[in-house]
Amino acid sequence: METLIGREEEIRELSRCMNSKRSEFVVLYGRRRIGKTFLVNSFFGNSFFLSFTGSHRAGKARQLEMFAQSLQECGRLKSKPIVDNWFHAFDVLKTLLKKRKTKTKHVIFFDEMPWIDRNRSDFVTALEDFWNGWAAQQGNIVLVATGSATSWMVNNLLKNQGGLYNRVTSKIHLRPFTLKECESYLRHHKCHWDRYAITQYYMYLGGVPYYLSLLDFDKSLEENVFKLFFSANSRLENEFDDLYAVLFKNHEKYIDIVRLLAQNRQGLTHSEIAEKTSSGGGLTKMLQNLMRCDFIMAYKHYGHKQRDTIYRLTDFFTLFYLHFVENAGIQTNRNYWNQMLAKQQVKVWQGLTFELLGMMHVEQIKRSLGISGILTEQSTWRSSSEQEVENGKKRRAQIDLVIERSDRQIHLCEMKFSQEVFVIDKNYEQNLREKITVFRMETKTRKALLTTFVTTYGIKNNTHAGIVAAQVVMDDLFM
Repeated sequence: METLIGREEEIRELSRCMNSKRSEFVVLYGRRRIGKTFLVNSFFGNSFFLSFTGSHRAGKARQLEMFAQSLQECGRLKSKPIVDNWFHAFDVLKTLLKKRKTKTKHVIFFDEMPWIDRNRSDFVTALEDFWNGWAAQQGNIVLVATGSATSWMVNNLLKNQGGLYNRVTSKIHLRPFTLKECESYLRHHKCHWDRYAITQYYMYLGGVPYYLSLLDFDKSLEENVFKLFFSANSRLENEFDDLYAVLFKNHEKYIDIVRLLAQNRQGLTHSEIAEKTSSGGGLTKMLQNLMRCDFIMAYKHYGHKQRDTIYRLTDFFTLFYLHFVENAGIQTNRNYWNQMLAKQQVKVWQGLTFELLGMMHVEQIKRSLGISGILTEQSTWRSSSEQEVENGKKRRAQIDLVIERSDRQIHLCEMKFSQEVFVIDKNYEQNLREKITVFRMETKTRKALLTTFVTTYGIKNNTHAGIVAAQVVMDDLFM
């Protein structure tokens, strides 16, 4: 099996569960393709007492039939047990567990649990009876449940208001890799892309391990992009439709939301999304589901109330697909993406996407600034009206990342993607000063404002660079 990269915290938590003196109910969830099954299989190896994977399109009868087959295999039974409902199925499982005389913990793994619970199948109720009525008291059971449909996992397990209320002993939300973890994966596979190329890759596909596994490490990034997206029979040809259709009922409405957010890269409030889509009263739930799958994030709007939260599309694959792939069709020119990189539309897109990349690596930015030990709050900000800056001139402003420190200092972060050292000229310096003025006037803050640049290769030291209070470079994001 392929070597497990990263996931140190998750491995520590699984180890704790195996070494504890009680039965453990582990819920591991995260977006599709994030590596949930791989993590569990890599950690536990062949030590499962029972491992069962739900089938996406199978009905209750077929799910039970497949589960009976798993029971036969784990119990080494001569014939497959006949189970006609989930209560009976868990009774058989309990009987088999009682017969096993070992001191080690018995690991039961339900992969893609939301797919098992089809059309009111009574699966969850039977699971409640099994766990509460017997397994939890044994002290030697580790039940691991995974699922990509995170809304189901949260509502039926983590926030269950019935028999499983407060019964989950370990919650693991598996998130995308950071830049550092992507680099570790690539180096492990003898890929020698530099950090600039890895950063570009991240802006195309993000930190999803499955997408990393599709790369041809002997080819350049540009060749891989062509192969994955634009060539005939590309590996990710149907990925966008499958990604949302598998996870969400009425997935068309979810796609409407992500399309809208893709067109409004600076984000929208709940009311703005409601106004521009036909989501109706279910919008709040859909936004929650998209956040649980790490497709979007909610950012506090600095100086505003909770209802003014700004939602941004944060799934890099979705952003790249909607901007460059969806309408491109099959390309026969293998240099297609190389040539696209020279176009202004791609350069603008890269600038916006680097801003998002920075916002997804706030902890690394704080570490670089030396403020990891200081209590901070992250937010975004945009002016609600024009403010007069000088000589009757009025303007609006926006700051993607605001880091407010408990020591009464605020980092106003500017994020710039560049192939070389970034140069601040006279006009840009004036632009920054006006932005700071608008921020201070509208927020009425008296705290110290620190203009902080997050760039690929830093800021050129010239007469206009004095406005920069702190810098973070690309290498710092790999910390």
